[in-house]
Amino acid sequence: MEIEHINEDTIRVTIENTDLEERGVTFLDLLGNQKQIEKFFYSILEEVDIDEEFQESEAVTFQVMPNSNGLELFISKGANFKENSNSLNALKNKLTLNQDEQSSDEMNDYQKENNQTKEAVVTFDSFEKLLALSKNLYLESGLSTLYSYKDMYYLHIVFFVEEMVQKTSDEELAIVLEFGENTKTTPEVLSEYAKLLMKSNALEQARYYFK
Repeated sequence: MEIEHINEDTIRVTIENTDLEERGVTFLDLLGNQKQIEKFFYSILEEVDIDEEFQESEAVTFQVMPNSNGLELFISKGANFKENSNSLNALKNKLTLNQDEQSSDEMNDYQKENNQTKEAVVTFDSFEKLLALSKNLYLESGLSTLYSYKDMYYLHIVFFVEEMVQKTSDEELAIVLEFGENTKTTPEVLSEYAKLLMKSNALEQARYYFK
């Protein structure tokens, strides 16, 4: 693990996969468990912030950039990052279980009215491609759920067809396929056998977690 002080308000921590293994976590563990994410981030902060300058700050921001060897963690403090609204408090408020439940309720309500949906399952051979998609596609109306299965990432997308105005579901799916590939794996198989990483709003979460 390498530590670099970018300036008085920001530390960059380079964490390799071997560092994650030593701490008993994997990259997938961090994606699939919000509490473990927070615990891991704060454990790194305690380790690198010897003078406790960051731990005493009212606002601390954790930004993550994944790479093939692990990840880079940027730990920042101060008013500049309050303006970004990227603190863990904001993260907790944005990515709550209630929000997942709301998304499920939204889908149930939509389907009760016999509205049309279109589903697709797309596979990615790297998380970087999924992350690139999240920065290029903002679902107009629908849900996205991310799974890990057999060393691949699977994104299950449900389009709320009748609520889409700016783009059609076919147009948005075409954007998805610029980064991933169609698969015959069904949502039912993923639900039973795959590891759930991000539920209902995976693209939004990916954008939020990984800057």
